[in-house]
Amino acid sequence: MKHRAHPLRFARQRGLAAVEFALIAGMFFTLLIGIMEFSRVLFYWNTAAEVTRMAARSAVVCDSGASIIKTRMENMLPLLQDSNISVAYSPTGCDSDPATARSTCQTVTVSVSNVTIATMIPVMRLRIGMPPFTTTMTRESMQTSTGGSVCS
Repeated sequence: MKHRAHPLRFARQRGLAAVEFALIAGMFFTLLIGIMEFSRVLFYWNTAAEVTRMAARSAVVCDSGASIIKTRMENMLPLLQDSNISVAYSPTGCDSDPATARSTCQTVTVSVSNVTIATMIPVMRLRIGMPPFTTTMTRESMQTSTGGSVCS
């Protein structure tokens, strides 16, 4: 003789899967969005570090002044503004003479600071401060600044 389940037992469990899905899906999608936002923030941090390194390299190899370097950095990472970028040649004042331009400079330091990233999490908008990035490089071809052309 087969044992049959009572019909009311299944009727009470109808919709249980939908409730379980709603509970688990809420937690899952919150975690998923959090991971994606954290990844986006890390992408910006990595890009800022690479842009800083590239700008310092461009400054020591090419005949690029601070305005050209800042423009290139802002094109690569639109999150940056002129106020966030600092380009300093050493010794102080070596880039001020238009006749010799940067031919007497020994090093260049490019830094990025005071940048915040706004998250796109719908429920809570966070503003995360990016750590400062600094790259210093020594002169390679700065002597060509009197007759060299700006690197493309």
